Amino acid sequence: MRYGYWTPVFGGWLRNVPDEGMAASWEYTRDLTRNAERWGYDLTLIAELNLNDIKGIDQPALDAWSTAAALAAVTETIELMVAVRPNFHHPALFAKAAANIDRIAGGRLALNVVSSWWADEARQYGLQFDQHDDRYARTSEWLRVVDGLWTEDRFSFAGDFYRTEEAICAPKPVKRPTVYAGGESEKAKVMIAAQCDAYVMHGDPAAAIAPKIADMRARREAAGGAPMQYGMAAYAIVRDSEAEAKRELERITTVAELPAGYANFDQWLSGTQLERELKLQEYAVSNRGLRPHLVGTPEQLRERIAEYEAAGLDLLLLQMSPQAEEMERFAAQVMGAA
Repeated sequence: MRYGYWTPVFGGWLRNVPDEGMAASWEYTRDLTRNAERWGYDLTLIAELNLNDIKGIDQPALDAWSTAAALAAVTETIELMVAVRPNFHHPALFAKAAANIDRIAGGRLALNVVSSWWADEARQYGLQFDQHDDRYARTSEWLRVVDGLWTEDRFSFAGDFYRTEEAICAPKPVKRPTVYAGGESEKAKVMIAAQCDAYVMHGDPAAAIAPKIADMRARREAAGGAPMQYGMAAYAIVRDSEAEAKRELERITTVAELPAGYANFDQWLSGTQLERELKLQEYAVSNRGLRPHLVGTPEQLRERIAEYEAAGLDLLLLQMSPQAEEMERFAAQVMGAA
């Protein structure tokens, strides 16, 4: 299993806990990422939203790509998996900038391609927001342009969304960055199986993840691509006793009143095609992070992680709080003892 974590660009991950002691700041992010390398983490996912989806839209949120460029220069081993939303980035200009960041990082850049869901954010910034199926059609063209610029000396393209004429991207990336993507609709799965390298999923029990991986493996084989990687979001709580872990779980999921950002969550539900109904309690942690139930003693977490490995999962994308302290504990007690 590879272990990744979400960079806390929103100043935390708990929607029901206002202050987690982890500021949305460059200083906290820099120090956490350097420590994560030392603790043995393989990857960090840097989410891209201009509005703060966790603490409320009026709260600070770090920009993903300038943060990634800065981290590329001050880290050595960690893979930088940076979210990118095609309707926010012209593909030819993006390909040029991302190639340069990959050069700075020495070949450690990866993409998490997200077909945007937040209509209000796009409207605030004056950007196009497509309907669901059109979002994946745009993403498909966007990836073709980026790949073309990264692999060909000059690249021309004429599509429904983008055009280039003999465009040049030099220098190119050290190597083609891994392209991760997620989605549960039919349109998303078809696009990902054909054009991406890795499939990332919201949190679910291992019994629900196994058939999703089997389905995507079959789609990938039919598309004629190389074997894919498979990742999943999860929130982790590790404690010396199960009772301690359950108390922490109760603390973070207790909802006294609806937090400031609940309207954004409600909009997300209306703009996506999720396969399973989400519960209000799960609003406490994003991306269905509590469903894997990585909550308990080190031994219990290692047993559950082994179930995911048996299901074919390659990568865990972890959220924790407070992040630095909990990531160090997880690395020592779960990763280090594996």
